[in-house]
Amino acid sequence: MLFFIGSFRLAAQQAVATPDTSRLFIVKTSDFTITGDGRAAAWNKTDWVTLPVQEVSGEPPLTRIKALYSDKGLYFLFDCVDQKLSTTYDKDFQPLFKQDAIEVFLWPDTSQVMYFEYELSPLNYEWPLLMIHLNGRSGGWAPMHYEGEKKVQHATSIEGGAKKSMATVTRWRGEFFIPYRVLHPLIGKPPQAGTQWRGNFYRLDYDQGYTTWTWKKTGPSFHTYQKFGTLVFR
Repeated sequence: MLFFIGSFRLAAQQAVATPDTSRLFIVKTSDFTITGDGRAAAWNKTDWVTLPVQEVSGEPPLTRIKALYSDKGLYFLFDCVDQKLSTTYDKDFQPLFKQDAIEVFLWPDTSQVMYFEYELSPLNYEWPLLMIHLNGRSGGWAPMHYEGEKKVQHATSIEGGAKKSMATVTRWRGEFFIPYRVLHPLIGKPPQAGTQWRGNFYRLDYDQGYTTWTWKKTGPSFHTYQKFGTLVFR
């Protein structure tokens, strides 16, 4: 009987200690300036979430993310340990995922298979996309009138080297603010406490072949939206 009770208590403790990795809780903040290095005090409101490796070539370095939201939009911060900036793209709206990049997928309304994808390179080039899946086919479009308050604010910072193509470095960070305006018509109104969206986070690195990290594993395609995790706004 004592053994049974002890085993039950241990099992209960383990159950309590197991984190819910299927959901990411996003806390609210006042708006702040994007700098690329995550220096804003607002980031202290939330903890780092480490992204697991999905596909690996060589020894995978650390990748972690943070997320916040405000009355005007969503903030994201990626921290990427690295060795080399394996990217040659030198302008926006290029297929950044073919070289070193980070990505966020936001799926606010799951009654429609349409979601927002945002890609950012270490050199601070971006690729925002509205993705749609229809009758077994998929495609993506750039946002219309992408300017002013509708434009994503983004910046990157580099440690251990220069911010240039193929530079040797020790890490890089990407920080960006996605305004709700650019998510129209995916959302009818901004999220509030209790709102839930689906989404995912990725990193791609090509230093030693092809290595990817993802919050929720999706398989070969990052666009397996059925496997996205749940974003819970607090």
